[in-house]
Amino acid sequence: MATSPLSACSNVHHVLSTDNARRCCLRQDGVAPGSPAAVQEEAAAALCTLCLKNTQNQDSVRACGGVAGLVALLAPGCSAGVQRRAAGALANVCSLNVRNQDSVRVCGGVAALVGLLAPGVAPAVRARAALALANLCLTNTWCQNSVRACGGVAALVALLAPGGSAALHQLAAGALANLCMRNA
Repeated sequence: MATSPLSACSNVHHVLSTDNARRCCLRQDGVAPGSPAAVQEEAAAALCTLCLKNTQNQDSVRACGGVAGLVALLAPGCSAGVQRRAAGALANVCSLNVRNQDSVRVCGGVAALVGLLAPGVAPAVRARAALALANLCLTNTWCQNSVRACGGVAALVALLAPGGSAALHQLAAGALANLCMRNA
């Protein structure tokens, strides 16, 4: 019997919370079995994959509360691996999906993503946060204005400084371009 996308997303969302993560184990690759970070990282990775160019799964994640769960995983107390996977999942959840973009904004995700652009944050986390912001801002004026209000323009410009990777520069430039899309 096949699992529906809503059911699959609901199951993955269930393990995003720390309490549920303590009781689960999804990985056996050397990461502490059952550790909340390992389970949360795998759950975010699963949502990232499920939502890649799949509107039905994107909508299912929103419907079962997965957007708020992913935003919670951007918190400073989470590991860099969890933050990276959560930002990547949000990038896919929001890709060309205005309702999900608005949901991320309402859940406080814009401020959390802008916070991940700060110096001292792991480069891979900063890159995924820039990608998520780019997808949030593509033609969504509300998200564009929210990124501006949270200091996102200055944070993205700072990522363009010499010394950063070409990939990070490209993602920051893309996010800045999307901030201007249909919103002069």
